[in-house]
Amino acid sequence: MELTYNIQDLEEVAATILEHSTCKTFMFYGAMGVGKTTLIKKMAAHLGVEESLSSPTFSIVNEHTTERGILYHFDFYRIEKEEEALDIGIEDYFESDAWIFVEWPNKIENFLPEQYCRIEIEINNDQSRTLKLTPVK
Repeated sequence: MELTYNIQDLEEVAATILEHSTCKTFMFYGAMGVGKTTLIKKMAAHLGVEESLSSPTFSIVNEHTTERGILYHFDFYRIEKEEEALDIGIEDYFESDAWIFVEWPNKIENFLPEQYCRIEIEINNDQSRTLKLTPVK
C-alpha cells in the first residue's frame, strides 16, 4: 500500500494503516524529521493509548497500555552496536503478543523478526509525505 498525505491527514493515515496491516509489529524507516514519531503517536492514539507518547530516544523503549494490549515503542537511533538490542531483550519483545513500533530498525537488522510490517516514509518537494506499507514474511 502506498499513501501520499499531508500532516493534517495523519489521523486518517494512522487508521488506514491499522485497518490494512497484517501484523502488530511495525518497523519505521525514514530520515530524521520525516515524521516517524508523529505517525506513531497517531497510531498509538487509535489503539487507545491515552498518555502522551514521546520518542524513547534515551530510554530505548517505552511501554504503553492500549485498549488492545501492550504497546512497546522502540527508538534505536542512539545505539552504537546492534548487540545492545540483545541487552534489553529485544528477542523477547518480538516474541510477545504486544504491539511493537520500532524507529531506526536499520540499527538492528540482524535481529528483526521474520514477520513484520515495514513502513517507509519520505518527504516530497511540497512537504507532503509518501508512505509505503509492505508486509515482510
